[in-house]
Amino acid sequence: MKYLALLLFLAIFFACGNNKTDSDATGIFEAREVIISAESAGILQKFNVNEGQTLAAGQEVGSIDCTQLGLQKDQISASERALDLRQTESAPQNRVLQEQIAFQQSQIAAQREQLRVAKVEQDRMKKLVSAKAAPAKQLDDVNGQIAVLEKQIASAEQQVKVLQQQIQSQDQSAAIANRGILSEKQPLNVRKAQLDDQIRRCKVINPLKGTVLSKYAEAFEMAAPGKALYKVANLDTLTLRAYIVGDQLPQIKLGQAVTVQVSQGDGVMKPYAGVLTWISDKAEFTPKTIQTRDERANLVYAVKIATPNDGFLKIGMYADVKF
Repeated sequence: MKYLALLLFLAIFFACGNNKTDSDATGIFEAREVIISAESAGILQKFNVNEGQTLAAGQEVGSIDCTQLGLQKDQISASERALDLRQTESAPQNRVLQEQIAFQQSQIAAQREQLRVAKVEQDRMKKLVSAKAAPAKQLDDVNGQIAVLEKQIASAEQQVKVLQQQIQSQDQSAAIANRGILSEKQPLNVRKAQLDDQIRRCKVINPLKGTVLSKYAEAFEMAAPGKALYKVANLDTLTLRAYIVGDQLPQIKLGQAVTVQVSQGDGVMKPYAGVLTWISDKAEFTPKTIQTRDERANLVYAVKIATPNDGFLKIGMYADVKF
C-alpha cells in the first residue's frame, strides 16, 4: 500500500510539473445580476415567473392586490364631484338682471320717441309764437315736457348702468367663491396622482431583458415593498473576470480584442471573441490565503472581458484568456 501511494504521488507530481498552459490569464464568467423587488404591499395575486425563463424588458410578470388603493381613488373622485356641486353660478341672478335691463332699454326707446315728437312740436310752436299765432304758454309747456323726458331717459340709462354693474359684481363674487373651491381641488388632484403611481407599482414589471436565475416568491404570498421576488440577468453577454500580473499591464488596453477559450472536454478548447472593458486601478495580493513573504510579494490586477454568449457559457465557468 505504501508503494502504491508513493507511485500515485510521483505520478501526480510529474503530471503537475509537465502541465503547461499557453494562456495569459484565467478567470470565471459572471453576469450583472439584478434582484427585482416588490414596490407595493399586498397579496401577490399573479406571478408568472419560472427559473430559466427568458423575460423581455417591460414585460408584466405579476400583480399585487391594490383594492384599497382603488377605493381611496374612488373616494377622491367623489370628493371632486362634491366640490363641483358646491361651485356658485351667477347665471340665474344675471338672467333676472338682464330682463330688467331689457325692460329699461325698451322704456328708453319709447321715451326717446316721445322726445323726438316733442322736439318736432317745439319747433312748430316756436314758429307759431314768433308769428304770434299761438300763446307763449304752449311753447313753455312743450319745453317742460322735453325737459321731463330728457331727465327720465337719463335716469333710465343710469339704472341700466347700475344693473350692468350688479351683473359684473355677481360674476366676480362667483369667481372668488369658485376660486376657493377649486383651491381645495388641487390637493385632491395631487393625492389622486400619488394613488395612480401606487396603483401602477402594484404591477410587477420586468425592467430588463434577461433570464430568471432565482425565484424567491410564489403566487398568493404576501408581498411588501423591498421584498425580493426574483433575480434576473442578461446572459447574451457574460463578463469574464480574470487576473493578470503587473508585467502584463503594458500588453493590454481598454477596448482591446482578446481570445477567450473554454474547455469542451478531452483537451478541446472552444474560442470566443472578447473585448477588454475594464482594468482595475488597484493591485491585489494573490493568493490571499497564503501569508508567506514571497507569495504576498506577487501582485495581480483584475480585468473584465465582455464575451458574447452563444448559449454554452454559464455563470461560474472557468475560461482562459489570450491577449
